[in-house]
Amino acid sequence: MDLNSIKLPVYLKLAQIVMGLVAFFYILYVGQNIIIPFILAVVIAILLNPAVNYLCSKKLNRILAISLAIFAGFILLAAVLFFIGSQLVMFSETFPQFKQKFDALSVEAVNWVTQTFGLSKSRLQEMLTNIKTEGMKNGTVVVTKTLGAMSNIFALFVLLPVYIFLILFYKSLLLEFISMLFHNAKKHIVEEVLVETKALIQSYLMGLLIEAVIVSALFSVGLLLLGIEYAILIGIIAAILNLIPYIGNLIAMVFPITVALTNKEPTYVLWVIILFSTVQFIDNNLIVPKIVASKVKVNALISIIVVLIGGALWGIAGMFLSIPLTAILKVIFDRIDDLKPFGFLIGDDQPPVSKIAFNLKSGSKRSKAK
Repeated sequence: MDLNSIKLPVYLKLAQIVMGLVAFFYILYVGQNIIIPFILAVVIAILLNPAVNYLCSKKLNRILAISLAIFAGFILLAAVLFFIGSQLVMFSETFPQFKQKFDALSVEAVNWVTQTFGLSKSRLQEMLTNIKTEGMKNGTVVVTKTLGAMSNIFALFVLLPVYIFLILFYKSLLLEFISMLFHNAKKHIVEEVLVETKALIQSYLMGLLIEAVIVSALFSVGLLLLGIEYAILIGIIAAILNLIPYIGNLIAMVFPITVALTNKEPTYVLWVIILFSTVQFIDNNLIVPKIVASKVKVNALISIIVVLIGGALWGIAGMFLSIPLTAILKVIFDRIDDLKPFGFLIGDDQPPVSKIAFNLKSGSKRSKAK
């Protein structure tokens, strides 16, 4: 019996697809401590590859060229982290003042609520005490999770340089291995996918870097004009969080609003919201389309879905990696006939209404006529 001639019922095919997806996402979740560093290493290696090629063209030993490129990248990252850390240390020194002002503001808020809505002050304070108690219980869990995350981050920074070095050093071996997996007739398609993937990652990451610098400058200048303390620190943190699509800007807004509440008049909260909304509008309509999204053709609906899935599977790293990984999948899908519909679904090429295959309005009219 020819196994290829066996036709399975639709429900069995759907069951196979569902089971395959469940197994795939389960492996991604369970193996995240191995998969995330490796994917990040591949992405960074592709970004550093032009620098390594340039150094090798200057007759520099390949091992030395890779080491210098990785060292320069980590020095740059360390400088940014050192600046943020020094600013956080300065902020921690004034944290008792912030706490005192915030407590005073909380008392004023309680008095206003009791006078405006006629609530019992003792009852309201009891509710706030319960909330604080629950917060302390949850805080213990958060601290435990944070320590676990810190250990994972430390392991990531130890493994990442090793992965990057080995990927760059064995680049030719890996490319030859990929070539051996396909027949000669398919090799030109694989080459197109690899070239486009490399260009996509390089342009996307460089675009994100430029976007972060511009957004950080806009946030910092705006907060300085408003007289918000630690404006540069807040601007840098907000620009980094803004790299998380769609929800990063909302998270970044919490810190400056808290500072404005404790050090300025309540009207400054409104100005902070207006500033962040304006920068977000400029970012979404000018910076991202011109700099970041020129290569990554993923529509907004799919972007939101994959960001949420990435966050559920891998946390912040998953949110950051979800868009470029989806764009790479689109590059692959566009070159496989059976998967082209999925590539079209991911893309942002909206077909004209006149060319849509299903005319639902006319179909409804025909059904009424019958």
